[in-house]
Amino acid sequence: MSDNSQEIGEYKSHGAVTRLFGVIFIILGALNTMLSWRGGFEVLSLPIIFLVCGLVLCFIGSVLRHIRS
Repeated sequence: MSDNSQEIGEYKSHGAVTRLFGVIFIILGALNTMLSWRGGFEVLSLPIIFLVCGLVLCFIGSVLRHIRS
């Protein structure tokens, strides 16, 4: 019974940093894209790369959390 209480009390934070960087990249890419559209400028490929990298990092962080927990 003591093993169950220790498992419940522990917080598994595997993949949290990876997901955090993914969210940061998604926010940066989205803000840059919206500001480019609002300003009437051409949307470059860099914000799109930020968005895609952010989504990939969020996915990797989610997979790491479910595998190691």
